[in-house]
Amino acid sequence: MSAARPRPTKPLVSARFRLALSYAAFLVAAGAVLLAGVYVVLRYVPNYPLTAANPSEAHLPIASRSKILTVLVHLSGALLAALALIGITGGWFLAGWVLRPLQRIDEAVRLAAEGRLDHRIRLTGINDEFRRLADAFDHMLDRLDDAFATQERFAANASHELRTPLAVTGTLLDVARQNPDGQDYPALVERLSITNARAVGLTEALLRLADANAVTAAAAPLDLAGTVRAAVREAGDEARRCGVTWDLRLEAAPVLGDGALLAQLAANLVQNAVRHNTAPGTALAATGHDPRRGLATLRIENTGPGYTTGTAARLREPFLRGEGRTRRRDGRGPGAGGGYGLGLALVARVVDVHGGTLDTAPREGGGLVVTVTLPAHPV
Repeated sequence: MSAARPRPTKPLVSARFRLALSYAAFLVAAGAVLLAGVYVVLRYVPNYPLTAANPSEAHLPIASRSKILTVLVHLSGALLAALALIGITGGWFLAGWVLRPLQRIDEAVRLAAEGRLDHRIRLTGINDEFRRLADAFDHMLDRLDDAFATQERFAANASHELRTPLAVTGTLLDVARQNPDGQDYPALVERLSITNARAVGLTEALLRLADANAVTAAAAPLDLAGTVRAAVREAGDEARRCGVTWDLRLEAAPVLGDGALLAQLAANLVQNAVRHNTAPGTALAATGHDPRRGLATLRIENTGPGYTTGTAARLREPFLRGEGRTRRRDGRGPGAGGGYGLGLALVARVVDVHGGTLDTAPREGGGLVVTVTLPAHPV
């Protein structure tokens, strides 16, 4: 389906030309009013031959009122034509000076229409209507740029998070295909049903994640401690294989949020603490509630490689892994599950739509400390 072509328009009459005509018309109108006033005043001059005040100048010709009015009428035409020429010329340059900022705004609009959302007008000078229009357009470009970047991150996050249940489904089907007679089909169907339900729930959660209003609409009271406990229990087999021991200090942490998204947040943090750890290693999960400040907190710590403050802060960037952008996937020890470095990026988005804050800092002695702070729900 081809892109729609712009509709043909009438021949362009520039705003600069119309402003120049307006300036000239105003100047001519003002001159005409002034000359008309002079003409009316001269109508009151006595209509008889005038004499010179100095008798020695009596021989000089003295104009009568009718002659003066005739000359004024003829001269008015020339004066008005001169005013029109001055108005057109001066108005053209004046309009060009006034409309110069509009040319920069027009250029920015054309670049944005071509997909260049990184261009900004950054108009300087006095704070007039053009300056406010340019600032509003720059703000709109900022919002559009953020929206497109968020959409791209969402697509990457969705692909990453859906990969796990789809891979499990594919593995179960491959095993059943290779050994159809040795399968417990009721158990297989049950596992496929659970995995499919998880994928459907995750898809719905990711769709809600793309719309902050939907997250608000789906919010319900829940205890973050129970969510974290369930995530640790679900990752128990992987923790045992990796030699990671959990230290749970889970106190009540009531929040108001989307249960599926907060469960995904907890699962991502727990999985990161296990997979980016040493063997053997330890991990800490702690939740708490500060009623005076109206905050609920979740802190996940794990042993592991050392980080600098800058590196730890950048871990929430998409596709950035704890040990760089690429890792071996040899199937041995923590981190064997591989991945694409989107776990903390998704966590950051979930925290953001819930009005909270996310802090990542290096742990003393190696490892990482991740702290999530969310508005607490009154109990």
